[in-house]
Amino acid sequence: MDIMEKAAYIKGLCEGFGIDAGKPEGKLFNELIALVGEMAEKINDLEVECRELRDYCEELDEDLGDVEELLYECEDEDDDEEYEDEDFYEVTCPACGETVCFDEDVEPDDLVCPACGEKFDATCDPEACANCEGCK
Repeated sequence: MDIMEKAAYIKGLCEGFGIDAGKPEGKLFNELIALVGEMAEKINDLEVECRELRDYCEELDEDLGDVEELLYECEDEDDDEEYEDEDFYEVTCPACGETVCFDEDVEPDDLVCPACGEKFDATCDPEACANCEGCK
């Protein structure tokens, strides 16, 4: 039973008691029942509006998700294109084992691990590192 039905039920109960509307108690009951009816109507309107707003927010959230997906997809494509021409090197930090990436702008003998802060040398001995791109 929703709030409108409950308000109508209370009104029907009061009418069934046969309370004299001319007496002060009767006036009080009639005014209270009218007030309950108005409140029930306002609450019902607010619930409907709240449902509509919730549905609208869900639609906006879905649309925003689509926009974010498109934007991030475009950024990923741009990032891929941006980094295609650059050479990156990966080395493992001897102190913590973290993989450290760097490009040709960074001196390999002056690397600092972003994870542990240790400074280390990543220059390679061509004989010991036959598979390294930088050493070929």
